[in-house]
This record gives sequence, C-alpha cells and structure tokens, in this order.
Amino acid sequence: MAKRRKIAHRRHGMQVLTLCISTTMVLVLLGLVVFSVLLARNLSEYVKENLTVTVMLRDNITDKDARKLCTTLRKRPYSRNIDYISKEQAQKEQSEAMGSDPSEFLGFNPFTATLEVRLKADYVNRDSLGRIGKELKKIPMVSDVAYQEDLMNKVNSNIQKINIILLVLAVLLSCVSFSLINNTVRLSIYSRRFSIHTMKLVGASWGFIRRPFVRNMMVVGLIAAMMACGALGGGVYWLATFEPGVMNVITWIDLAVVGASVVFFGLVITALCSYFSVNRYLKMTAGELYKI
Repeated sequence: MAKRRKIAHRRHGMQVLTLCISTTMVLVLLGLVVFSVLLARNLSEYVKENLTVTVMLRDNITDKDARKLCTTLRKRPYSRNIDYISKEQAQKEQSEAMGSDPSEFLGFNPFTATLEVRLKADYVNRDSLGRIGKELKKIPMVSDVAYQEDLMNKVNSNIQKINIILLVLAVLLSCVSFSLINNTVRLSIYSRRFSIHTMKLVGASWGFIRRPFVRNMMVVGLIAAMMACGALGGGVYWLATFEPGVMNVITWIDLAVVGASVVFFGLVITALCSYFSVNRYLKMTAGELYKI
C-alpha cells in the first residue's frame, strides 16, 4: 500500500511539473505578444516624435526675435521640442558636410535660419500637419514650412498595419493558449475523476469539491507565471546587452505591464480551465466516467 501511494504521489508530482512547464511555455508566448504590442506602440511614437517640421525664417530676422519665436512655439500644444539653427550654424554644418564654404565664392551666407520643430506623436498625421503648417506660415517672420508628408503618411500606414497584425496575433494566441492550458489541466484532473465522483456521492457540494482543484491550479499558474517572467526578463536583459538602444523605446513601466499581464493570464486561465474541467466530471455519472 505504501509503495502504491509513493508511486501515485510521484505520478502526481510529474503531472504537476508537466503542467507547470507547459503553462510556462504558453505564458512566455503570451508575454512576448504583450511585449511586442507595447514595443510597436512605443516605437511608433519614437519614430513620429523624431520626424521634424522645418520652419524657415526670413533673412532680416535677428537672433533675439528668432529665439523669442522659438519660446512662443514651445508653448503650443503640438510642440515636443524645438531646435533653433542660426544662419552661422547652418553655414558651418553645411560647409563641413560639403567640404567647402559656399560663402567664399558667393560673397554672402546663402543659408537661412531655421527652427526644427518636433511634434508630439498625436499630431503626426495629415490633418494635424496641414493645420500646423497653415498656422506657422501665417507668422510674419516665417518664410516657408517644409516637412516630409509622404514619409509621415507611410509611417502612419505601416504602423496601422503592424497594429492590426499584432491584434489578430494576440487574439489567436490567446485562444490557442487557453486551449493548450485547458487540455493540460483537464489531463491533470482526469486522474482524480473518481475522487471527484466519490466526494459528490457523500454529499459534498460542487463548490466545496471545486475549491481545492481551482486553488491548486492557480498556485501552479502563479509558479508558471513567475518562471515565465524570469524567462522574459532574461530575454530582455540579453536584448538590452545586444542592443542598448532598445531601452530608449521600452520603459520599466512597460516591462511591469508585461509581467503583470503574464501573472494575470496565468492565474485567470488556470482558474477557468480547472473550474470547467471539474464541472465536466461533476456532471458525469459513474458509468460515463468509465467510458472516457
């Protein structure tokens, strides 16, 4: 009898270990999807906020007036950052880029002072850019406004496509994950189906019978979630070591959201799967239990 109990205990331990490992793998995939969604969102904002609107100033404007205009534009709701490039600075930069100074044979500085305006991500779209461009052109000190409209439209279009793909992938993977974990939990509870039936025969309520199964599966889900968070954390550390610039796009808050999502999915999915699996055996008669 003791030997049988030892074998049964060992078998149950292997089932729990298998369930924990399989659940961890599924949660890692779910965590990767959440991480990809957040990374895509932050990357889109990063790209948008680094696209510039070039405001060209008139030749007769002084540095004092240009800096005053720069201060005024910084207060606009669409402004994220503004860099003032004077005529002298523009001449120096272009001379270094071309390897020669055009003013030496022209006799004057052909470059104009400009403001490099970086917009907030919400304003990087065709309608907002059109309104902002018209507003800037009305300023007397401004001679022209230029921005890469085609590039901005292409960025917005690509971001929308990526978001749709990630959303579809997230929905599909969530369904697949629930199915995989559900099958694993069902197999784990299958070996104890007669114990469930025995408790039902002695008058135990369904809630009393379900409670320990749901609690145990949630503990397994929590352990699997911790293991998945550890695996994802190791992956992010390796990625940051390989490409340090990735930490400019993903924040610690985003990483916390990924970890919380993994724990949430681990607890909720295992709880639901165990709830439905136990209910399935509770509804069966003794004859039906022998047939499955």
